[in-house]
Amino acid sequence: MANGNTRVRGLAARAGGWSARHRWAAVGIWVLFVVLAMGIGSAAGTVEVKESDQLGGETHTAAKIVEDAGIEEPAGETVLLQAKDGSLKATDAEFRSAVAAVVKAVEGTGKVTDVTSPYDTDTISKDGRSALVQFDMRGESETAGERVEPVLEAVEGVQKDHSSLRIEEIGGASMMKTFDDAFGDDFQQAELSAVPVALGILLIAFGALVAALLPVALAVTAIMATTGLMAIVSHFQPMDDTASSVMLLVGLAVGVDYCLFYLRREREERAAGRDAETALRIAAATSGRAVIVSGVTVCVAMAGMLFTGLATFEAMGLASLMVVAVAMVGSVTVLPALLSLLGERVEKGRIPFLRRRTGGNNGSRFWSAVLKGVLAKPVLSVVVAAGALLAVAAPAVGMKTQNLTLDQEFGDSLPIVQTYNRVNEAFPGGSEPATVVVKADDINSSEVKDALARFKEQAVSTGASRGPVEIKLHDAQNVAFVYVPLVGGSDQDKAGASLDKLRDEVRPATLGKVDGVQAPITGQVAGNQDFNDQLVGSVVPVFAFVVVFAFLLMLLSFRSLTVAITSIVLNLLSVGAAYGILVAVFQHGWGASLVGAEGVGAIVTWLPLFLFVILFGLSMDYHVFVVSRIREARLRGRTTNEAIQHGVVTTAGVVTSAAVIMVAVFAIFGTLSMQSMKQMGVGLAAAVLIDATIIRGVLLPAVMALLGERNWYLPTWLRWLPDMTHDESSEAIAPTAAQDDKDERLTV
Repeated sequence: MANGNTRVRGLAARAGGWSARHRWAAVGIWVLFVVLAMGIGSAAGTVEVKESDQLGGETHTAAKIVEDAGIEEPAGETVLLQAKDGSLKATDAEFRSAVAAVVKAVEGTGKVTDVTSPYDTDTISKDGRSALVQFDMRGESETAGERVEPVLEAVEGVQKDHSSLRIEEIGGASMMKTFDDAFGDDFQQAELSAVPVALGILLIAFGALVAALLPVALAVTAIMATTGLMAIVSHFQPMDDTASSVMLLVGLAVGVDYCLFYLRREREERAAGRDAETALRIAAATSGRAVIVSGVTVCVAMAGMLFTGLATFEAMGLASLMVVAVAMVGSVTVLPALLSLLGERVEKGRIPFLRRRTGGNNGSRFWSAVLKGVLAKPVLSVVVAAGALLAVAAPAVGMKTQNLTLDQEFGDSLPIVQTYNRVNEAFPGGSEPATVVVKADDINSSEVKDALARFKEQAVSTGASRGPVEIKLHDAQNVAFVYVPLVGGSDQDKAGASLDKLRDEVRPATLGKVDGVQAPITGQVAGNQDFNDQLVGSVVPVFAFVVVFAFLLMLLSFRSLTVAITSIVLNLLSVGAAYGILVAVFQHGWGASLVGAEGVGAIVTWLPLFLFVILFGLSMDYHVFVVSRIREARLRGRTTNEAIQHGVVTTAGVVTSAAVIMVAVFAIFGTLSMQSMKQMGVGLAAAVLIDATIIRGVLLPAVMALLGERNWYLPTWLRWLPDMTHDESSEAIAPTAAQDDKDERLTV
């Protein structure tokens, strides 16, 4: 593959060279890898994250007690019966008839057990106009959502016969079904939309069908292979639906981007007059290396999520890490092989009316004009751009995070949300009671029974609950469940204050005084609080891990302390701006109607840390690509300002195309019905847009222009670091006759 005696060094160059020489073998190995990964993964099956492993704190302790005791806590369901016009009361004959009909209908399905009438359990509202029929779903609670459909249909049938009453079902199984249906529909919509959108943008970017199909095909096969790998890995680290969704999002974005970087450089070199062999070698040694540096940085950033101690985060981190690694390997191995096989046929399928996008060195007129102004007044550019980003980031100071309630997640778009609100109005806290899991040596001892009675009494007397507080004993396991409706209901702040009273006042004064008794408090409100506490505790180690390792990778990749420091600072600015936009839109409601996010009032708990990790990794795509090009120009003898101008302008096309694809894919998630997915999509899209424009087009060149030769500063005491800089400059890779017998590495 070499011209003359030139030997190209570097992993990316060697991988690209081998693949081009053994192209059928490279393609065959990739296809075999994808098929085997999918086949083995399908045969192995996927292990889902257990509820007991999802959270920490008391919620985890309670789940472990229940799991170790072998208690199968069924999914509870509730049917709300409520007078529509307020004229009927629970004591009226028509109301009683409807209650009896509901009891008979749900029992008739054979899917439920322990059906209770409100007249036996006193679950009648204070105004007497609402009542609850309660029952449990048969079978495992985790799969109850799959079996609840006949029960929902039975309740709908009773509603048709009693038009004066509102008869609606809600509970663990029905909410699970609602969530699964919405998540499945959203995921399918994103899956069906993302690929055509990416393909359409690539068609415009390349102007040829074959060239556009290559990045999409490699990204999709990387996602397919990772899906199989996730199933295999799930036997060691359980996975969940969120991890799959994130994997699709990240895989399509980076998979297309990496191939785009590589393919555009190869076409650029061919447009500059290189032969096919040399153009491919240059692309492997330059863009291929940038892909590896970027991919490793993204993988390291994703690995930061493994330090949270939260199973869902660990699953997301591992899934994202795997798909980035697979996409990176595919880009530097099978892509060179395919380009070598296709040759000029990569231009097949020309799109009429679109000029040929060669990726030549003429650059972008727009960015040339912008760069001219930035380099003329770098101080002003830094002040204005950094000031604007800091202003955008300012709202993030007051960020409020919480696990979104059903009405926050779906708004009023789903009937079950309205039912949820009506139950909470009539029975505050009744739809999501706190559950005290009491474990004792002898649950029926007089001392424990007395403590349970006092806990029940004080839960109401202290104002933590308005009742009714119910106790359910499991004598054989010496475990009791105490269900406490929290004052505040769906208001998370008020419900949280009620939970604190239970944990800090009521429990220590009652159950806490009995030796050998464990009484962790769980439930949705407790789970939110425990999740927040553990997440806050993991922020510092995760941030430190990601920042330190990203800094070290930049230092080793460019052998410049200055480049490493500016990389970190610029990335932090873009992440901060994304946080500010999220808070402004979803918490304060500024422009919320534009994305359908009215009334959310909070950021979903897991998103800030997730965004930091993802964005810190993804933003390195552009940074490494642009700075590599600037450094390459500097190696060829240009001045720093000329190198900046050349590097930014010549990469503007590919960075713009890559950014448009990422923004478009992420924006698709911003259109979905679930607010958590919407927030993720808007946050990622906004950050990538900022990163590809203000950061790479203004701040980076302005800062580098101000620093001048100090951009390449490496202290003497760091010279011992291994040299992982650019493989070769273009001239070294495609040598002139005078260079044929040299194998020098240019340095700055």
